[in-house]
Amino acid sequence: MLKHTTASLKPADVEKKWIVIDAEGVVVGRLASFIAMRLRGKHRPDYTPHVDCGDNVIVVNAAKVKFTGKKLTDKLYHRHTGHPGGVKTRVAGQILEGRFPERVLEKAVELMLPK
Repeated sequence: MLKHTTASLKPADVEKKWIVIDAEGVVVGRLASFIAMRLRGKHRPDYTPHVDCGDNVIVVNAAKVKFTGKKLTDKLYHRHTGHPGGVKTRVAGQILEGRFPERVLEKAVELMLPK
């Protein structure tokens, strides 16, 4: 009878690749799930949960992502200043037109990764 062993990577064995993604015209959620999977390394056949075996990802044109439906005007992003009553709320469209439009995609990816 054959004995199968599960491959477990060691941090020294991991080869990280660089992936460049053009985000122009791509839906935010679909792109974020693709990026999150690449960062964790779940696309690899030798994925090991306790080892950082994901690839490095570079996203260009992050300000030109798309939202489906009415999310551009209805999706809310909350943050708190740390003071009582300090909840600040912005709409996705405001953030994309603002100074740091890449934060929409960063936040989407961040929430898809484990804490």
